[in-house]
Amino acid sequence: MITVMGATGNTGGRIAKSLLKQGHEVRAIGRNEERLAELRALGAEVRIGDTMDTDFLADAFDGSAAVYTLLHTDPRSPDYRAAQDQHGEAIVAALRSSAVPYVVALSSLGVDQGEDTGAIAGIAAQEERLRQLEDVNVLLLRPVSFFENFFEAIELIQTQGIIADSVNADMPIPMIATQDIAAVAVEALAARDWKGVVVRDLLGERDLSYSEATRIIGDRIGRPDLAYVQLPYDEMTLALVQAGMSQSFARLYTEMTRSFNEGRVGTEPARIPDNTTPTTFEQFADEFAALLATA
Repeated sequence: MITVMGATGNTGGRIAKSLLKQGHEVRAIGRNEERLAELRALGAEVRIGDTMDTDFLADAFDGSAAVYTLLHTDPRSPDYRAAQDQHGEAIVAALRSSAVPYVVALSSLGVDQGEDTGAIAGIAAQEERLRQLEDVNVLLLRPVSFFENFFEAIELIQTQGIIADSVNADMPIPMIATQDIAAVAVEALAARDWKGVVVRDLLGERDLSYSEATRIIGDRIGRPDLAYVQLPYDEMTLALVQAGMSQSFARLYTEMTRSFNEGRVGTEPARIPDNTTPTTFEQFADEFAALLATA
């Protein structure tokens, strides 16, 4: 049995479906029964509950040959970092009590850069917790910014004809398709062929600036005038709060973008074949255009 957290999310959903297609027994964890119905129909065992609850997770992890974990916290949480810690502690306690031998954990690039990295610092704390597990083989996947984050810009494109963020406009940074993260996770969960704690950096197909990404999306959706607007940090924080996110999350988000802009995240490690993944941003932009056409 392979258990997948976040089984209706960007990475977890793809992982669960791929494992089922390969013939593995899959236990899918989530909070929404309706959204898990597709995986149940495909043959997954479904567990519905609160992933902040250690007892629920321990029961869901029990008997698993491997588990895929990630921190999933609500951007509306009044104290986002505390929520990250609470979730991380529940996951690790459940892993410890259920004696799972293999764990593939979604982490992040930049976890080795200290506290001033916003939400990434909370993921770094979870890495450290996972490293403390005894007799557990842990693969830490450290991807970069998801292509799919651009889906959050659809309403802004429709209403104002722009994409906006607080990341420097012309600074190339690594970006990745979540399907490429899922492919690496699936291979590891099925093979279970490593020992101890192993780190795998995932940098996407190439580095890309927000201006270039915006141009590619604009070309695909028939809006060559689509512009990227770099917001000052205070304006970005305000925009996130106005969109319904907590002040805590908004502050951590802009702190994270500052760490990119200052070159503390996104410049290391060096790109090599092992950390480069196949899906191009142009391929994603085709998917983006198809979704926008139905929005």
